[in-house]
Amino acid sequence: MVADLFVPSEGIYLLNHSVGRPPRTAAEAARTGFFTPWEQGDSTVWPAWFEEIDRFRTTLAGLLNGRMADFCPQTNLSGGLTKLIHALPRHPGKTTIVFHEQDFPSMGFVLRAAGRLGWTSHMIPAAVDPLDLDSWRTHLTADVGVVLVTHVHSNTSARLPVAEITRLARERDVVSIVDVAQSVGVVPIDLERWQADFVLGSCVKWLCGGPGAGFLWGRPDQVDRCEPLDLGWFSHADPFEFDINNFRYAQGILRFWGGTPSVLPYVVAANSIEVLRGIGIDTIRQHNLALNQRIIDRLAAQHLVTPPRPEQRGGTLVLGFGKRQAEVERRLHAAKVHFDARPTGLRMSPHIYNTAAEIDRVIDCLTG
Repeated sequence: MVADLFVPSEGIYLLNHSVGRPPRTAAEAARTGFFTPWEQGDSTVWPAWFEEIDRFRTTLAGLLNGRMADFCPQTNLSGGLTKLIHALPRHPGKTTIVFHEQDFPSMGFVLRAAGRLGWTSHMIPAAVDPLDLDSWRTHLTADVGVVLVTHVHSNTSARLPVAEITRLARERDVVSIVDVAQSVGVVPIDLERWQADFVLGSCVKWLCGGPGAGFLWGRPDQVDRCEPLDLGWFSHADPFEFDINNFRYAQGILRFWGGTPSVLPYVVAANSIEVLRGIGIDTIRQHNLALNQRIIDRLAAQHLVTPPRPEQRGGTLVLGFGKRQAEVERRLHAAKVHFDARPTGLRMSPHIYNTAAEIDRVIDCLTG
């Protein structure tokens, strides 16, 4: 069974929007890819680790239909976004950054702080439907230079029409940055189809890769215009030149890498991505949709915060129960269901290792 590929959790684990379950091979991958070269204690340790980081980049390229050379490891999305905003060229009259109030807060924190660099942030209000392309047309005015598009919103699981928004951005000479933290691993993504300028993601959630393995993808012609300020020897065209008087940006996306990299998170994440690719993201998506639909079919429509149409939602089901919510939460906890609650409602995210029998027990808690 596919579920046997992952370390089980006591109870019913539906927190995959937060942290995915580790594959059973994760510990051994860490041992062979990270600890074994370190323990050998010779000059091959860094070459071995670099191979593992390149493996991480290669697995991402296969997952997202991109080129390995266009992926740069990052610790997390907000750190990558900070580097990117500092590096982007600015053009007179196009100094506004647009984002949505439903975006993940840390991304908004970064974009508001960009005011120190001369950018103006414009936040589309939460009441404006992010699925409505006309609303993006309205807000991408002539003064906008950058737009952040969150593929799937964490508080509602609304899945935005990324390809349409990035096309609109290109038509208006706006740099597009796409956040895929809540979609990568459960929703198929094709970077070629999107034609975004930059994409930021993480492996801690649906990719089951643990924290610390983030990534930045960039379109080569846009990357070449960027001059990152957060530098280190791995931002250099030749990291081993060791000439303090001669810095040259690395060709391509690795100019965003920075100083001495972490290694272990990328070893673990590469293994996890390979496991998920072996299952197939399309298979994972269909399984997730079926389990979520099983719940939707048993609940009254007013409980559904997540968009009802499958093509408009991510992998998480967000449900609101009003005055009954505390009672529902108690039943879920008693049944050892792992979920969380946000102001918008209860969040539950079934992955490939969850079963229909587990979902039926969840339904009993929701409808009892």
